[in-house]
Amino acid sequence: MAEEVPTGRCVVAVDGPSGSGKSTVSRRLADALGARYLDTGAMYRAVTWAVLRSGVDLDNAESVTKVAGEVDLKIGVDPAAPSVTADGIAVDRDIRGPEVTAAVSAVSAVPAVREILVALQRQIIEAAGRIVVEGRDIGSVVAPDADLKVYLTASAEARAQRRSTENAADLAATAADLARRDRLDSTRAADPLRQAPDAVVLDTTELGIDEVVSRLRELLTGRRPGQ
Repeated sequence: MAEEVPTGRCVVAVDGPSGSGKSTVSRRLADALGARYLDTGAMYRAVTWAVLRSGVDLDNAESVTKVAGEVDLKIGVDPAAPSVTADGIAVDRDIRGPEVTAAVSAVSAVPAVREILVALQRQIIEAAGRIVVEGRDIGSVVAPDADLKVYLTASAEARAQRRSTENAADLAATAADLARRDRLDSTRAADPLRQAPDAVVLDTTELGIDEVVSRLRELLTGRRPGQ
């Protein structure tokens, strides 16, 4: 129950690679805490959508940054109905498409784009007070003072199976795409995907969503799982 966790301001940072369960776990946890929810990956996807719509060269960092600085992003932080609009257009469905998925790592790797979005993410966190934030650099860069930092992981096979089921996509192709994104996200120069030194690592390969959420709530109340 919500009263079991600390009252007042509470920031939970949930990091990890694609398919580790971040989105579902983060939304469920936010709902349980009576908190807001922020998917930072959706913000990078929305900027990528805007970049693709503009027709600028993905390799032109200056042009990509200009689009990122000019696009008007509105992020809904209700865990029951998160939403993203770009320049007044609802892009929730479009940003999950294959074109954006193929380009988002390249856009996310531009340091100036990350600076723009990290600043916006921090504004949203500050305004929310109680919030669960998911991404790839939350505990290490965006919210290093979070009350709880978690790094979710899972086997490559489990991650690919989950993602292919979600998207009704070919398993082998999904596994290859996840491996590609892992490589790009973990080797980029600016804010690479990495575990914060003080993050709790949780392997979700053999865990159900409810069990993961329960463990995170236990961590927030200062109890060890199983006590």
